[in-house]
Amino acid sequence: MNKIIRILCIILITSLPLVAQEELGSETGGPDPGAVPVDGGLSLLLAAGAAFGGRRLYRQGAKKRRGT
Repeated sequence: MNKIIRILCIILITSLPLVAQEELGSETGGPDPGAVPVDGGLSLLLAAGAAFGGRRLYRQGAKKRRGT
């Protein structure tokens, strides 16, 4: 169950930039050539860093609980 929640959180975090982007040009018939998203995969990089950091903190907590 815990893994499912983690996977859903990662999917949610990585899909937020897609939902937040405004659709420009739908009224004018085409996209504006200057309207290029500047994200460049930054959200994926942030999500990977958060997952890596969370995993590291989880492992440190597990070591403390085991007493090693």
